[in-house]
Amino acid sequence: MDIIKTVVFDLDGTLLNRDESVKIFIEKQYQRLHTWLNHIPKDRYITRFIELDSRGYVWKDKVYQQLVDEFDITGLKWEQLLQDYIDHFKGSCVPFPNLISTLESLMKRNITLGMITNGKGQFQMNNIKALGIESYFKTILISEWEGMKKPQPEIFLRALEKLNVAPSESLFVGDHPENDVKAAQNVGMKSVWKKDDQWDNIKADFLVNDLAEIPLIVDDLNNLNFKFY
Repeated sequence: MDIIKTVVFDLDGTLLNRDESVKIFIEKQYQRLHTWLNHIPKDRYITRFIELDSRGYVWKDKVYQQLVDEFDITGLKWEQLLQDYIDHFKGSCVPFPNLISTLESLMKRNITLGMITNGKGQFQMNNIKALGIESYFKTILISEWEGMKKPQPEIFLRALEKLNVAPSESLFVGDHPENDVKAAQNVGMKSVWKKDDQWDNIKADFLVNDLAEIPLIVDDLNNLNFKFY
């Protein structure tokens, strides 16, 4: 059986608690732009943004066009709302518990780290930097910059090539059943599902509720019985 040498992570919903980050951001945006938004009840603005955002799977140009139309926002164009999102979201990034300690624990085990995330290039990189984790990763692939996205096998294979490992020597950790779990398995990687309550019956190799469980999975796979302190 191959030794696990690499762990590759998804970003949103895996390392970045996007749901919490969005809630913090959109409340701050309402306060920041209150002059133009004060005719809308704050709770309605926040709730509608979260609905339209669809957990990040709808890009914000469409979200803000809809909000401007529905709430009859005047004096502020949707492009300005979008730019505010681009400029300020990084200030609201919330990590999942045990993020840094997990990355450090894996590195102590001589595990190389990679990341594959769908999204806009500079926007995602700003969020990665806001979490303070950029330096832990040997390679970071962002779909806009790569010209391909998950679940396409090519983006996984490109990451593995950059990391110089075989698929069987790698774990992929993500929250999405198709884009992360199944896509990683399709190229021969072992998959770890970071549990998300909106899905169930996910056929991953491993399931975790907390990032801190991942080094233990690596130890189990590599038959390491000694402890790291």
